[in-house]
Amino acid sequence: MSIKNEYLGFINSKPLWKNKTLFNLSQFNIEELFETDISPNTLEINIRDNEVLGKRIEHYFEYCIINSDHYEVIAKNIQIYQDKITIGELDFLIKDHRDNKTLHIEIVYKFYLHDPSIEGELQQWIGPNRKDTLLQKIEKLKTKQLPLLYRSETLPILKNLQINSKSIHQKVSYMANLFVPVSMKNKLFPIVNNQCIVGFWVTSEAFTSEQYGTYHFNIPKKKDWATDPKYCDTWFSFNDITEKVQVSLSQKKSPLLWMKSNGDSYDRFFIVWW
Repeated sequence: MSIKNEYLGFINSKPLWKNKTLFNLSQFNIEELFETDISPNTLEINIRDNEVLGKRIEHYFEYCIINSDHYEVIAKNIQIYQDKITIGELDFLIKDHRDNKTLHIEIVYKFYLHDPSIEGELQQWIGPNRKDTLLQKIEKLKTKQLPLLYRSETLPILKNLQINSKSIHQKVSYMANLFVPVSMKNKLFPIVNNQCIVGFWVTSEAFTSEQYGTYHFNIPKKKDWATDPKYCDTWFSFNDITEKVQVSLSQKKSPLLWMKSNGDSYDRFFIVWW
């Protein structure tokens, strides 16, 4: 996948919530930056091929900031140490020249599946392999990542940058791609931003040749998950992809599939092992 196509996938992503009071966390207005007409090329965004998705997203976020009219990157990926041991990292310190404010922004880019067997809408959003949840990440942000700014170990770094921690406004850029059970594709959810719903999920038993045998598929690498399937140029038949799916499922990994129909229509969905 090209850097440009990955970036286009990023700027088409949506914030997980728009209600300013949800979780008592303030969302950075990333969509305002996406309105800028930015067409990157591989020379302007330098990313190593082996960089993981989270780091790639940080590169794309930084590119948006650099190309904005009123934001400036002060520092990024600031390592905080205690007795020479890393205790955390601040993602970005940004200067907002429009409002003359300094912002500390933590970047989150997640893929969540909706599990209706769990009680509570916010509790129902979980990672594809059930190893993480929306609420666990929110808890980590509120108890570890954001408070790191005010640790005594952070103060000398801020002093070197000539920044007073008390004058910094904290925000998150929390974007997500949501997948719902195939039977709930038309359901609206009252709390989260429904524009984040980009696909569905099925069990391995439901992935049958009767239902899916006429389509073509690809299993993207995780670093490519943000990319729109329409940019994929390698497709496999149902029989060929089934072998790859079984390998993932046997390792208790729920693969993301891109699916193409004969009419150049595309879908994204997970096949879950659980």
